[in-house]
Amino acid sequence: MLELRLGLRTKVILISSFLLILPWLGYKYVWEMEKLLRQGQEQTLIGTTRAVATALNERPKLFDRQASFLQSVEKGRDLYAYELHNPIQLDGKLRDWVEYDNKMMVYGRDHVQFSRRPYTANSISFKHMVGKYQGYLYAVFAVKDKQPVMRRVGTKQVDRSDHIVIAMTTSDGDFQRYVISPYEDGWVNAFQISEKDADSMQSDTQRSNTDPTSIASAPVVTESNIQGYWRTTEQGYNLELRIPLALLGSKLGFAFYDVNNERDREIDTIIGTSNTSHLNRLGTILIPSPDIDNILKGMGHTSSRIWIIDRHQRVLAQTGDIQESNGVWSTSIKYGEEADSWWTHFEKTFLHPLYYKFLISEPVDFVDSQQDAAYLKGVHISQALQGRGYSHWRLSGDSNAMILAAAYPIWLGNNVMGAVVAEESTSGIQTLRNRALEKLFNVILAIIAIGTITLFLFASNISSRIRLLRDEAEQAIDSQGRIKKTISPTNGTDEIGDLSRSLAAMVGRLGQYNHYLENLSSRLSHELRTPVAVVRSSIENLSMQNQDEDSQRYIARAHDGIHRLSTILSNMTEATRIEQSLQGAEKEYFPFNELVTGCMQGYQMAYPAQSFNVKVPDSAIMINGAPDYLAQLLDKLIANAEDFSRNQNPIEVTLERHNNEARLVVSNQGPPLPENMADQLLNSMVSVRTQDKQTKPHLGLGLFIARLISEYHLGSIRLRNRDDNKGVEAILLLPLS
Repeated sequence: MLELRLGLRTKVILISSFLLILPWLGYKYVWEMEKLLRQGQEQTLIGTTRAVATALNERPKLFDRQASFLQSVEKGRDLYAYELHNPIQLDGKLRDWVEYDNKMMVYGRDHVQFSRRPYTANSISFKHMVGKYQGYLYAVFAVKDKQPVMRRVGTKQVDRSDHIVIAMTTSDGDFQRYVISPYEDGWVNAFQISEKDADSMQSDTQRSNTDPTSIASAPVVTESNIQGYWRTTEQGYNLELRIPLALLGSKLGFAFYDVNNERDREIDTIIGTSNTSHLNRLGTILIPSPDIDNILKGMGHTSSRIWIIDRHQRVLAQTGDIQESNGVWSTSIKYGEEADSWWTHFEKTFLHPLYYKFLISEPVDFVDSQQDAAYLKGVHISQALQGRGYSHWRLSGDSNAMILAAAYPIWLGNNVMGAVVAEESTSGIQTLRNRALEKLFNVILAIIAIGTITLFLFASNISSRIRLLRDEAEQAIDSQGRIKKTISPTNGTDEIGDLSRSLAAMVGRLGQYNHYLENLSSRLSHELRTPVAVVRSSIENLSMQNQDEDSQRYIARAHDGIHRLSTILSNMTEATRIEQSLQGAEKEYFPFNELVTGCMQGYQMAYPAQSFNVKVPDSAIMINGAPDYLAQLLDKLIANAEDFSRNQNPIEVTLERHNNEARLVVSNQGPPLPENMADQLLNSMVSVRTQDKQTKPHLGLGLFIARLISEYHLGSIRLRNRDDNKGVEAILLLPLS
């Protein structure tokens, strides 16, 4: 299992990564601040609607011409004049009405007031809307009629062809009706249907109840202020009208009278916005109030879009643009000072792109579905029309922005006549939040960078001191455990300094003890040689005298003991002598293969009971070394192999070139090496011989001497079990010259 090692600097960097919690905490804090700002924006917007509503309270004249006193309104019957952005060119081509196509209403079966025959989809129908622009009311009609019938040239009858009846109340409340019945396509004017007196109006009304196709028997008078353009199309005809707002009161209706037979010219169908024959059945017209507009303008410039609606949720006035309605928070952003410095340039060039790509969302343009709306809906409006101020959050039409809307009721006595609706986007708060996040991230980034660099440098200083102490500790003791050099204590006052001084003192004491042990063998051998010589001479003197058989046996055993003791003393000093003599040895270039061949011939005579298999190449294997010492190394390897070999199995000696080295392998069959003992056998005073192999004294110095000689020749020696696990291999590697 692979163990993951982490250095001190890596650990410090990982620990310092917890500083990344700071941006998250700051980010959450700014979001909480944004919530508070939104709550403040809600209260401010409700206060704005309350202030505007206060200026409109108890002012009935603002609503008496707006049809706002009606208990209910009917779509299609009660008309709404949209605010037009541009003047309308009266040409019957309807090009100026394209952008208002979604506001046009289709009048069909549900708006038929009279029909001689069953109404079908092929019968007359039309699309219609009205709009206001600079003192005029514009009306458009796109009529579908399979058989348009125009008025005969020269006739004064206006009700024997396709025509339109316009009914309205004046600003004084008088009921007026007009008819448009053209001879041909082109510019048209309306004819006013004038009533002789109240009796004639009454009789006309009675006739109308009997025959709804009859508009009036009274003469008609041209009304030059009501103008229009009639154009025949493939589907029927288009009609554009322009009526001065000064002529209009609070009621207005349009009705088309359709004639399909050019011979009898009877009215087949009457279809319109409302019944134009009776004042009490006439529909209303709501025109956005200029008086309320003036009041809104008098409130001064606001940072909100404000609507005034009546009790039927129809828009009476509107000011402001939601795209620019960022709330009061946009003021501090708009007029805030921005420093021009290298840091500002660095922020905009490098930091801000990163922030806005991964961390911050930038305000984007959005589409408002309620732009130029005629009716407003929402829970805040419903609450306001019930007499309670309320605020409400909604998504824009494309879901790119949040819009805050607040509504407050307009009172007339104890009745709610309408409501003030104010709307703002959250772009101002979002931009303010982004500015706060930019500054927050700048500060936190600086803190993290400085903190991380400081911790990294601190960890680097600590780790370098620890590595230096580790390197000194590794260099102080070699692989055999001998003290090679001391550790230099540091003057640091921290724990690492204390550790350095402790290790230095410990290595110093170990060095003294090691020196004592290294010289112990030579001192012992020196001290023991004199008593051994005295004992040997005494035994030899005793052996010259006539002794009985038992005495001779004891003297022989004493001779054997003295011999073994001398061998031990010789072995104890041999390693020291070789190590000292190696320091003054001279190297030469010689063929190592010839040295191995010659030595193996001598071993065959020295170990007559042991057989050998020798594989040495004929080509010269030149090395740079001391032949005598390499022969002694080979002696140790062969002696060790012979000690553990079974005599019936030969010892295999193989020499070959291996890369840039001479590779000598001495292999014998016998007991395998104990586990984890292969490297330890090359150390001094280590042996694994069993009791049956202790025929002569062994101190475990043979392989140790072999290792000393190999290291002197810049080579290496190692022991391992054979592949068949039936014995041991000693492998010597020496660099080629």
